[in-house]
Amino acid sequence: LRQKLEARKALLEFSYPYFITKKAPVSGIESYLDVDCHFRAEKGETFSLEVGVDVPIHTLCPCSKEISKYGAHNQRAWAKIRIRSTQPVWIEELVEMAEKGASTPLYSLLKRPDEKCVTEMAYENPRFVEDAVREIALQLNGDPRIDWYTVTVESEESIHNHNAFATVEKEV
Repeated sequence: LRQKLEARKALLEFSYPYFITKKAPVSGIESYLDVDCHFRAEKGETFSLEVGVDVPIHTLCPCSKEISKYGAHNQRAWAKIRIRSTQPVWIEELVEMAEKGASTPLYSLLKRPDEKCVTEMAYENPRFVEDAVREIALQLNGDPRIDWYTVTVESEESIHNHNAFATVEKEV
């Protein structure tokens, strides 16, 4: 493209939904989880490729758990990961990192025993957005293929009139 247009720099960006087959934790029933994928390639004197995913996750508020007599409030959150790497990193790998940083992964289809499992798993693994971002960043830091990243987690709060947000970026 750069040569054809006789340009000093070329930029290509695209996004698309990607579907991952997941099994419910107890029943094993399969369904598809959709994640939004992003690619951004830039070629000037050097080449740069940025890969990203937006993964729906579940967070449970540690503060609410601590002060509540009957439970804790839960929220759906979005873990947004963007990376640059020296070698290929699969979309599924990034999704797995996002889910490990959450209170629990999300599933498209759950039977009652699955709902019980996911609810209890989240209760035993409460996360603020700051915790989720930190856990994801630790995994990315541990992967020698990844040169740079930015991670954002935003919870769509269930009892507040605002969302909770945290982000971290690895300096180059």
